[in-house]
Amino acid sequence: MNPDITAYNNAQTKEDQAICDLLAQEICIHLPEAENKIWHRHPVWFLDGNPVAGYSKLKDCVRLLFWSGQSFDEPGLLPEGSFKAAEARYKNETAVNKKDLKRWLKKARDIQWDYKNIVKRRGVLERLKG
Repeated sequence: MNPDITAYNNAQTKEDQAICDLLAQEICIHLPEAENKIWHRHPVWFLDGNPVAGYSKLKDCVRLLFWSGQSFDEPGLLPEGSFKAAEARYKNETAVNKKDLKRWLKKARDIQWDYKNIVKRRGVLERLKG
């Protein structure tokens, strides 16, 4: 895992660090081919240059984000923003359901919208996979 992500996780409170460490570990296990780095100040995993999953510390929780998550058809993910992203929010490590997370990460690989070229296409998303 990218050392900058480790530093990001270590900068969190003990409880939030546990959530971040768990998410990072599971994402790395289930998306081993993904590049990971800090992007817009948050840990993000990319497949072929396209962001697929990441997390960020919010005021009262840690938010797990899937860029194409609205297309996953998963009740545990809530729409986020005006594109195709969906999120789950965690206030403690025990709230993370690893079985759900594994399924979502598989869908993150199999179902993708082209965020990499969204600026070039002037805000228009095109489906890449799924």
